[in-house]
Amino acid sequence: MTEPDPAVQGGTAAELGSPRTSVALQGAAGIAGARRAADAFLTRARTEHGVSVSQRAWDLTRLVVSELVTNAHKYAPGPALMDLRLHGGTVEVAVWDSGPELPIARAADAGRVGQHGLEIVMAVAQGFEARREPVGKRIIVRLPLEDEPHDFTRPRRLG
Repeated sequence: MTEPDPAVQGGTAAELGSPRTSVALQGAAGIAGARRAADAFLTRARTEHGVSVSQRAWDLTRLVVSELVTNAHKYAPGPALMDLRLHGGTVEVAVWDSGPELPIARAADAGRVGQHGLEIVMAVAQGFEARREPVGKRIIVRLPLEDEPHDFTRPRRLG
């Protein structure tokens, strides 16, 4: 896979309404590329747009990107697309893949090895949405850019 240059793919705030970037991802190499794209996007948001991004938001964005792109690679054939944008004090991570099945969070089980990614994503998300697309599905997660108290008992649905 040719690694995308996320700095080139995003537009200016005036062109797009808010900072955003889109990256096409293919295979296992796409997971590391997605994390690099998230880092570049958040760096650009700070330096070019003066957006405050807490270290917690940065770390959680990398975590969510890793989990969503890993799941897309693991459970759906073909490429995946990742969109990042700033929206109302949040960073929105959206991952599309060609798999038609919506993910289902499993009941918490401390004895289960693996398959905790969606549980983790939903626990840290300010908003979570999984929706079918004409082809495949899109998972959208919103994370606050600033540290704030969060009710970890239930993610809020987007919409």
